[in-house]
Amino acid sequence: MRADARRNRERLITAAREAYTSDAAKVSLDSVARAAGVGIGTLYRHFPTRDALAEAVYRSEFAALRDCTAELLADQPPDAALRAWMRRFADYIATKREMAEALRSVMSSISLSEKRAELAEAARTLLEAGAQDGSLRSDVPAEDVVAGIVGIFLACGPDQPEQADRLLDLMMDGLRR
Repeated sequence: MRADARRNRERLITAAREAYTSDAAKVSLDSVARAAGVGIGTLYRHFPTRDALAEAVYRSEFAALRDCTAELLADQPPDAALRAWMRRFADYIATKREMAEALRSVMSSISLSEKRAELAEAARTLLEAGAQDGSLRSDVPAEDVVAGIVGIFLACGPDQPEQADRLLDLMMDGLRR
């Protein structure tokens, strides 16, 4: 892909992510194109359907969550990095909530067990760093941490972010040594 086409694609994904997390009832493809500073034809060249755009946003957000552990560990101690990762997980879930309608049709092509395993690998990186420096327990499976985070967001729903934060803090208390 040419550099300008790659930039346009990324700008479209960013604009769509922002639209999905706004208070707008329905995301207009025209408004996404405008926000990205491109024409509607450019949007359709990259994303021929609304579902294709939603899937691209989903995959972009997932990759960012999965791949941010080194960045977090470079800036803070492992236990704080794990809590910051949980906050990013919350943001990731919030984006998916707004995209729910669009994602329903594409979820059949996404292996949820594979994605959960990828997130567990990210959590494992943070847990192992914390176990190594003594700030986190070494006996907690990363898969349990991911399941706990997902459970918190399922239990709290989209309208209770303060409660979700309190529960994530409680979970962190259980993960610290």
